[in-house]
Amino acid sequence: MLRVRSKVICTVCRNLVPTTTGVKFRIPLQKLHPLYRAIHHRYYGNTNCQHPPHRTASRYFTSMSRLPMRPSKVPPGSGGRGYQQKRNFWVARLAARLLKLRYILLGSAVGGGYTAKKTYDEWKDMLPDFSEYNWVIPDFVWELGQQIDLDKLAKALPEMEEIAKLLPDIDKIGENFTFIKSILSSGVSLGSEVKGASGLLLLLETSGEPPLKATDTSTSALQDDKQYKKSSEKERIDQLQEDLLRTQLKYQRMLERLEKENKELRKVVLQKDDKGIHQRKVKKSLIDLYSEVLDILSDYDANYNTQDHLPRVVVVGDQSAGKTSVLEMIAQARIFPRGSGEMMTRSPVKVTLSEGPHHVALFKDSGREFDLTKEEDLAALRHEIELRMRKSVKEGQTVSSETISLSVKGPGIQRMVLVDLPGVISTVTAGMASDTKETIFSISKAYMQNPNAIILCIQDGSVDAERSIVTDLVSQMDPQGKRTIFVLTKVDLAEKNLASPNRIQQIVEGKLFPMKALGYFAVVTGKGSSGESIDSIKDYEEEFFQGSRLLRDGMLKAHQVTTKNLSLAVSDCFWKMVRESVEQQADVFKASRFNLETEWKNNYPRLRELDRNELYEKAKNEILDEVISLSQVTPQHWEAILQKKLWERVSTHVIENIYLPAAQTMDSGTFNTTVDIKLKQWTDKQLPHKALEVAWETLQEEFARFMAEYKGKDQDDIFDKLKEAVKDESIKRHKWNERAMDSLRVIQHNALEDRSITDKPQWDAAIQFMEQTLQSRLKDTEAVIKDMVGPDWKERWMSWKNRTADQHIRNETKTELERLLKLHDEHTAYLANDEVTTVRKNLEGRSVEVDPMLIKDTWHQLYRRHFLQKALSHCSLCKRGFYYYQRHFVDSELECNDVVLFWRIQRMLVITANTLRQQLTNTEVRRLEKNVKEVLDDFGEDLEKKCQLITGRRVQLAEDLKKVREIQEKLEAFIEALHKEK
Repeated sequence: MLRVRSKVICTVCRNLVPTTTGVKFRIPLQKLHPLYRAIHHRYYGNTNCQHPPHRTASRYFTSMSRLPMRPSKVPPGSGGRGYQQKRNFWVARLAARLLKLRYILLGSAVGGGYTAKKTYDEWKDMLPDFSEYNWVIPDFVWELGQQIDLDKLAKALPEMEEIAKLLPDIDKIGENFTFIKSILSSGVSLGSEVKGASGLLLLLETSGEPPLKATDTSTSALQDDKQYKKSSEKERIDQLQEDLLRTQLKYQRMLERLEKENKELRKVVLQKDDKGIHQRKVKKSLIDLYSEVLDILSDYDANYNTQDHLPRVVVVGDQSAGKTSVLEMIAQARIFPRGSGEMMTRSPVKVTLSEGPHHVALFKDSGREFDLTKEEDLAALRHEIELRMRKSVKEGQTVSSETISLSVKGPGIQRMVLVDLPGVISTVTAGMASDTKETIFSISKAYMQNPNAIILCIQDGSVDAERSIVTDLVSQMDPQGKRTIFVLTKVDLAEKNLASPNRIQQIVEGKLFPMKALGYFAVVTGKGSSGESIDSIKDYEEEFFQGSRLLRDGMLKAHQVTTKNLSLAVSDCFWKMVRESVEQQADVFKASRFNLETEWKNNYPRLRELDRNELYEKAKNEILDEVISLSQVTPQHWEAILQKKLWERVSTHVIENIYLPAAQTMDSGTFNTTVDIKLKQWTDKQLPHKALEVAWETLQEEFARFMAEYKGKDQDDIFDKLKEAVKDESIKRHKWNERAMDSLRVIQHNALEDRSITDKPQWDAAIQFMEQTLQSRLKDTEAVIKDMVGPDWKERWMSWKNRTADQHIRNETKTELERLLKLHDEHTAYLANDEVTTVRKNLEGRSVEVDPMLIKDTWHQLYRRHFLQKALSHCSLCKRGFYYYQRHFVDSELECNDVVLFWRIQRMLVITANTLRQQLTNTEVRRLEKNVKEVLDDFGEDLEKKCQLITGRRVQLAEDLKKVREIQEKLEAFIEALHKEK
């Protein structure tokens, strides 16, 4: 009965796995399904299926061997030996059956097979009650069924056919391993080179075949053993070395073929993902997240101080040492501008390398993608990089510290972030700034002083090592060589030109330069032609090292050559440092954020945390609101302001050059003729220009007034400097429409030619305007005379003031000239020479020495006062002269031609103010608003300008808070993605 049951159990085990799986994999079923080994008999070859002894069986099962069995209880009155044998027999049989049933249950849950579950139900009904033997099974086995819903688990698991589809094709892998082993079957030693080559040793170990040993010999060597014995020892060594090199090259080609196939497969998968076949959201890659963190850090911390300890690969080297070529080989595209001996790298270029379905490049601040498989896109990319470099260099400088961020994606590209720095120079040549050498050193030190930066030191192998400058700089920044990788370029020229190739060996062994490094590599970056493609350079590099004595004679190791091995080593070192330092940096920025937030709460508890850009946008909106307020000014207000300001600007010319000269004539006809001529000349030459100047000044004053009034509405003082700069720049750019001057001239000329006063109110308004003007001029004249003669007797006695000697002479001259005016009330505006002499002699008689020019100056002011007093008296008489004006002053001794003149001037002011107001409201206010917007846009794009105009601790604190928070969030996202990748 037990034998039959065992056979049934074997059949159940076989039914747990589909037969197709075993056939496809061509491996024993026991290896694919551990459940089979757990429930099957140890002696598989025995068809009798005899049960092993109980103790052996219990030790075989893991669960039984690790848990102690409960001590058995001997019934009283029975023999110990006889009962022991009987108990062992039943216990063993029951334990075997129970274990089989429990593992069958587990197998059905794990495998999801319907047959196992059905068999378990049938056997369950057939077996007797074993509840009293439950102590044989460990407690955790009984509790397993209570903790896990085995039916639900079985339904959730996929079928074995679906799992088999996901597994690799074992046949194909076996063929590849067979081919690799056939290449390596020569038995030549691969040594450490095999272990360092792209994981081939791992493939061989997983396939069950051990790696070849260093003492193996080739098959051909065994067949021709007699021929080797006859040859000399040296020839045998040379032959072994050639065989070793040949085997290495075969292995390398095989490895490259496999990597190329892998690259193509990954490209297909990525393209499928890119097209959305899997219908999943495309997320940023791990290296892109890390690159964003570095971009934010470079903006936040331009000097790379202790805040920034995140790793990046810093590429340094002497000028024309091959830095750019090495980077292009790693990026697999000719992306950098080139020049023969000329400095091309004028600013740091940060290149983020990542894997993608297409070989493309794009800048951080641009959405355009450059297809690196097309030559026209490559040329456009190189041109764009060169333009950005030249744009970043300030006037009078040669290099710049501003970083250009570039991202390169493509199939098979190693993920890392590299920074290409300007080449180190020893001499400043013509055309360079005098501080170029020091600037390059400072930029290089700023990047290399980061304790986690990987320094990729590029050395030109074709020149004498003693001419290198960069090695001394690198040894200063990393004296222990814990983060430096040395790269020797142009090895083909070095082997050809150097008399002693041993110097190359000394360089790659770190014995020639006074610097230490993690690793030393030798590469070839082409034949020196700028038109070479990356593929041709790779082929040339492979051909060179294939026939090079450096590799054949053992001066270079296989893992030390080619840019591919270099990129693998740099990428491994880069990610190792990233994993070691990124969480520590996240903690640093978390602490910085806490400190900044505490400072803000203590100093600015009621203010929002607005950075410079947000403050600028707020100020921009306020300024635009102030400009829009200009359009709300009423027409009456504009005209009143314009009329007042225009009269203030032209009143002196009207009184001194038009009215006074014409009023001194005794004839009314001569007065009108003189006035018409002077008004015509004034209108043609000066008046339109003066009017436009007044209008433009009025617009500026109103703009400034609105800004000042807006400032009182809880405006932040932090905007004052910005608003003043915007106002000045807008006014500077604004130009009044020149075509308005011609139309304004015609309007003013027509207004001044009109002499027809239509009604009495206009007449009275002209008289009032004339009186106000004359009284203002009389007041000014009296103030001038008072300053000339000094204080009067009241001030001298009451305020204890005295006259100066000049004032005393002026006062005596004034007294003498007033006598002359009393005698000649109708005197002209000028003194005759004899009158000047008479006045001078009269003053000399009173012991007052007077200069003739002083007499004339004093007379001018006295006559001016006398004339204005007479004009005011005449103006009072003309208040009732409108009737005579309508009759053209016929049969009347009263002539009021001066009132008509002031009416003409007043009417011209009103019409000019109205015309200027229309130009302001219809055109100039809108143009000013447009200029303000343009200025604000220009300032918004100029970061340096914003930093100058919006300053203060509050702004800097908000800026730091924003950047630190952004950096911390990016770092946390990167760390989360990094953990998921692990």
